[in-house]
Amino acid sequence: MAKDSIKLIANNKKAYHDYFIEDTYEAGISLTGTEVKSLRMGKCNIKESYIRSEHGEIFIYGMHISPYEKGNIFNRDPLRVRKLLLHAREIRKITAGAQQQGYTIMPLKVYLKGSLVKVEIGLAKGKKLYDKRDSIAKKDMRREAERALKERNR
Repeated sequence: MAKDSIKLIANNKKAYHDYFIEDTYEAGISLTGTEVKSLRMGKCNIKESYIRSEHGEIFIYGMHISPYEKGNIFNRDPLRVRKLLLHAREIRKITAGAQQQGYTIMPLKVYLKGSLVKVEIGLAKGKKLYDKRDSIAKKDMRREAERALKERNR
């Protein structure tokens, strides 16, 4: 596998629907060997996961990594809390942003970058119901325009 190749493992579409993503950061994740093998097979779910900052460190909660089939006694709890690996200045910046009213930290993607497992996290602000309707309407308009353009080019 090439050094810069990226293989997407899990994507959190719900985060893009429910939140405005202000900033994104790439973080490493502290894993065991069987968890990495399971991730390479694509067995991960981040839909119900969230991120919290505690004592100058950032942790991800609710990230489900299915147990590796051949891992037997080395498998860990699929929903255990995992530490995210970031530089100290990034952690300070993220926690300062998350302490503002209405902001939260959300996991957006889990992917393999070369041989490393990375998590893309975003500083997000919650959308109101009318914002969600507006984004759905824009998406529908864009889809209709692309469809009309495709029909005209035939």
